This record gives sequence, structure tokens and C-alpha cells, in this order.
Amino acid sequence: MSLKEQLSTDLKEALRAGDERRKSTLRFLMAAIHNAEIEAGHELEDGGVASVIAKQVKQRRDSIEEFRKGAREDLVAKEEAELALLLAYLPEQMSREEIAEAARRVIAETGASVPGDKGKVMPVLINQLRGRAEGRQINEVVTELLAQS
Repeated sequence: MSLKEQLSTDLKEALRAGDERRKSTLRFLMAAIHNAEIEAGHELEDGGVASVIAKQVKQRRDSIEEFRKGAREDLVAKEEAELALLLAYLPEQMSREEIAEAARRVIAETGASVPGDKGKVMPVLINQLRGRAEGRQINEVVTELLAQS
């Protein structure tokens, strides 16, 4: 079963169960996937669907940060619940050490040695780790590793 089919099945279950939070989160996610498919001009494979989910996760994390600054704990709780639902559909996230290990391999492959070579490393690494690590965290690790070189 594809990831999109799983989402559709889970949405139907949420509708039957009357789970409002899950229903609204999954509907919003399915709409985002639909919009991404229209933009791409074709149906998304699991990797593309995972990318859409990862974008939604990032939006939720950014919202949580902003709502905390605004002392809106009610909205923080709502966003955290939605975040937990979305994370269940993504592959397990890599640890910082695993990201560093993958980054070292890509740095060696590309011959990068100074911070200015980050442009050689990032596209390759982001493509390899898509859905399993956040771009911000990948960027931090690569920056640190190239600064040590």
C-alpha cells in the first residue's frame, strides 16, 4: 500500500471514528498533496508524498516556535498534536551522528574541503537524506564539518 493510499484509509477511519483533530489534519495534508501533484503535473510517488509531509512538519514546528513567542499555549498544543500525527507517516528521523556520517562520505566523494564548498555537498546530501532528516539540521552538520577541515 502506498503512502497516499495509507493516508486516504486513515482519513476514512478518522471520519468513521469522529476524530476531529486527525480528520482535519489528514484532510489538510491530502489537500497539500493534491496541490503538489497539480504543480508537478503528475501523481506523486511515496518520496514526493513524504516530501510534502516533511514540509507540513516543518510548518508545524515553525508555528509552534512562533506561538510560544506569542504565549499562545492553546495553539501550541494544537500544533503539537498535529505534528505528532504527521510524524507517524515519515520514516524514522536520523540522529545527528548518522547525518554527520553521511555528510563525511559526501564530503569525501565531492572533494569538498572548505566552507565555500558547501554548495557541492548540500544538494547531494539533501537528496540522499530526503524525508529522514531536516534540511536545517543537515546544513548545520555540513557547516561544522567543513569548518573543521
